[in-house]
Amino acid sequence: MSKAKKPDFRPNEFVVYPAHGVGKIISIEEQEIAGISLELFVISFEKDKMTLRVPTNKAVEIGMRSLSSPDVVDRALTTLKGKAKVKRAMWSRRAQEYEQKINSGDLIAIAEVVRDLHRADDQREQSYSERQLYEAALERLTREVAAVGGGDEAAAAQKVDEVLMSRAA
Repeated sequence: MSKAKKPDFRPNEFVVYPAHGVGKIISIEEQEIAGISLELFVISFEKDKMTLRVPTNKAVEIGMRSLSSPDVVDRALTTLKGKAKVKRAMWSRRAQEYEQKINSGDLIAIAEVVRDLHRADDQREQSYSERQLYEAALERLTREVAAVGGGDEAAAAQKVDEVLMSRAA
C-alpha cells in the first residue's frame, strides 16, 4: 500500500472539509481501527456540535483543504455581484448541481449557488428546497469569509449581505 502525500495541517488550524465546511483541527491522534493503527486529524465543527476524525493519509484525497486566501474570498464576493445564471433544466436536476457545488468545498462554486438562489424582496417566494440550499450555501460562504477575515461571523454575514443587496439595487 503506497503512502499518500501527508498534508501539512496542524492542530488549532482552520480547514475546510467539503461536506461540512469550516472546522478547526483540535489534535492529531493515533487510533487502532480494525487492527490497523491510523493517524487521524480530529476536526471540530463548533456550529454543528460535531467532531470528525479523518485519516491523515486520506485528507487531501477527500478534498480537505486549508482556508481560502483573501484574494479567493474577494473573487467569491465578486462572483456574488454577477447576474444569476439559472439554467432552464428541471428543478430536481438543478438542485442536484447546487448540492454538488456546495459539497465540493470550492468557495467560488458556493458563491455561485448563493448568487443564483438569492431572492431580492420584490422577487417571487422561494420554495422550501430552494431556501434550504440557499441557506446551506450562504452559511458555508459566511463561515469561510469569517474564518479568513479573523473569525467574526456576524460581520462576514453583513459583508456578504451588503454585496448581495448592492447587486439588487
